[in-house]
Amino acid sequence: MSIGQCVDYRFEMEGDKSMEIPDLSTRPRPITPKIFKKCKSATFTLDGTAYTIVANPPDRAKDDSSVGAKNGQLSRAGSLTVLRRTNSKSKLPSTSSSRTSSIAESDSYASVDLGTDKLPPIDTPEASHVCSIRLRNILRRIQNGEVSKEDLHKNLEYAASVLESVYIDETSTSKDTTKNSVETPTSFPKSPPERLTDEDDELSEVEPDAVPTEVRDWLALTFTRSMSNVRRRGLEKPKFRSVAHAIRAGIMVDRIYRRLSSSATLHIPPAVLQLLKGMDDWSFDVFSLNSAADGHSLKYVGYELLQKYDLVTKYKINSSMLDSFLLQLEVGYSKYKNPYHNLVHGADVAQTVHYILSQSKLAHWLTDLEVFATIIAALIHDYEHTGTTNNFHIQTGSEFAVLYNDKAVLENHHICASFRIMRSEEANILNHLSREEYREFRALVIEMVMATDMSFHFQQLKNMKNLLGMPENIDKQKALSLVLHCADISHPAKDWNLHRRWTSQLLEEFFKQGDREQELGLAISPLCDREKTLVAESQIGFIDFIVDPSFAVMTEMLEKILTPLQKAARSEDAISEEVFDKTDKSKYILSTPWSDCLADNKNKWKVQAAKDAEERKQKEAEELSKETSNTNNNTTKPIAPPGGPTPAVSCSAGKGGN
Repeated sequence: MSIGQCVDYRFEMEGDKSMEIPDLSTRPRPITPKIFKKCKSATFTLDGTAYTIVANPPDRAKDDSSVGAKNGQLSRAGSLTVLRRTNSKSKLPSTSSSRTSSIAESDSYASVDLGTDKLPPIDTPEASHVCSIRLRNILRRIQNGEVSKEDLHKNLEYAASVLESVYIDETSTSKDTTKNSVETPTSFPKSPPERLTDEDDELSEVEPDAVPTEVRDWLALTFTRSMSNVRRRGLEKPKFRSVAHAIRAGIMVDRIYRRLSSSATLHIPPAVLQLLKGMDDWSFDVFSLNSAADGHSLKYVGYELLQKYDLVTKYKINSSMLDSFLLQLEVGYSKYKNPYHNLVHGADVAQTVHYILSQSKLAHWLTDLEVFATIIAALIHDYEHTGTTNNFHIQTGSEFAVLYNDKAVLENHHICASFRIMRSEEANILNHLSREEYREFRALVIEMVMATDMSFHFQQLKNMKNLLGMPENIDKQKALSLVLHCADISHPAKDWNLHRRWTSQLLEEFFKQGDREQELGLAISPLCDREKTLVAESQIGFIDFIVDPSFAVMTEMLEKILTPLQKAARSEDAISEEVFDKTDKSKYILSTPWSDCLADNKNKWKVQAAKDAEERKQKEAEELSKETSNTNNNTTKPIAPPGGPTPAVSCSAGKGGN
């Protein structure tokens, strides 16, 4: 039997003879075993079931409604309550050494196994500590895909019960204090009631928008259930400092569940998981990811982004439909075996769009549906690209050109073919959108993908420059269209090794088109002639006249949009806080890693251009030298015409002939 804190109470067992605590002053020491010690509570085990006898304070003897039946109330008489804990079938430790040993065993069990049978009861002091060890154990195992959904469900249920127990314990003091102050006036100075958030709490550190919608719903469901408050041994129980800690724990549990849900529907190789951690880097190496992913970089990037922004949960996207959608996208991107416009380019553009949305915090300005449309538009923006330009389709009178009337031929096809996939039963990731949401989603995707047509480039920049004078009039569709357009042409703004590789693949695709044009007897398009294209000079011009101005306008646009939002409250539909850097700054500062990359790459191309020019001069000099040598040889040694030697002609004969 474990004896609680001693108090001056008398109690009796229902159905037994009255048992009074004997007067110790009239009995000689030592006390015989028949004498009961004064106590507040006593716990004993009978037939494998633990029973606790709790002595209630006098002011609570009349109204025992606060003692709930959660643990199985058996009987109540006067100031005595008997509670049964069916989940405790082992003897309770009676000494500090055995207690320490029990905690050590629980810690070891929590860090090795995933079962919940041997975890301590949720209302015991060590429960929260063991729970934290278990959650970190699960986090480590999730990285290797070793956690089953059943084990996760049991452990999350246990963690939720522990948080609930802590919450009840923290808030019960406030209710008891208020009740006593009304029923029993006293002259003693009253201590301030214990509040949900004390003055030394750190709840202010957690912004309301830091909690995703589904986490808030989960916390509300967990912590607002109608339950009676059972007073526990609070003096020996470690508590959260505030509900802020509970919120943080809830967010962590939610992340665990989302990550496992993703890995349960999609097996992600460890090497791919490691590389996906760099998704928030500007110069993300999508080539390495594609190699590790065995040619499925678009699928894994798509999964990661939709999970990162929690769009799978918010729009109830079926996992098998999402898998089918992404796989069909990869098939379409690989249809024409393009060196540049392939699934790797699609993954790269989607990751670049994510960087701009998250690191600039532009996603704060958007609704969930707008973020969803932006991610999908980036994924599909070059679906089934033919590896040729719009002008080539128009000049050759292709089926696409006829179908789309020579207007944004490829862009129209990307959109049309992609929405056909999303309308199919096996890949309908939009089936839970309402009619209004679907129309808004489709309109935004169409606007963004159509803006990737390079023939709209200068008009697009001109329109945005005009809007920058009135930032409040900047349209979301136009802003997101510029973001996608910049991401589409962003490889000169990445690290040199990535940019150089993209340039090589793009030019190879151009040269293939030039070869086809030559075969068809058409004029070879600019940059498509293998023999005459100046690579370095073309890239310098591309940076100077296309990429650099585009990023300059986008940078100014982001600053105009986001500076007023720096102090404004975030929308209720804000995206999951794990996407953003939550640093609090008085002034909005936009990170622009593309600026340094553009300058560095331009300088390297200038060096390369100088080398190429020198090589061309040497080559021209050598060719001129050969031509001069051939000319001299022809002068000293005439070449006989075909059909026989040249007859000698005398001056007189020639002259006479004149």
